[in-house]
Amino acid sequence: MITYFFVAASKKFLTVEEPLEEILKERTRNYRENNKEIDFWLLENPSFLKSSKFVDLSAKIPNTPAAVISTDKKFITFLKLRLEFVAVGEFESPNAEITDPFKVE
Repeated sequence: MITYFFVAASKKFLTVEEPLEEILKERTRNYRENNKEIDFWLLENPSFLKSSKFVDLSAKIPNTPAAVISTDKKFITFLKLRLEFVAVGEFESPNAEITDPFKVE
């Protein structure tokens, strides 16, 4: 099992109102320079938020949800502090990796 940590909010908040794109581009650049594998993804309308575990959390997210997920808990903590108005959580997945992290489900 792999544990994924996440921040979630409305798609508009994450992609328009906050400089998330800039944060993710900088982190991607840093990972490439250090030959590190990408361990974070931006998902639109993630299916895991529809599970019974996250019913209460999903109800608090207006409009179309989006989430940044990662296996790096410190990165998600950083995003929570940077973005402030986001929900945080974690879940386990039986998959060893996400094969298509950008797929809208």
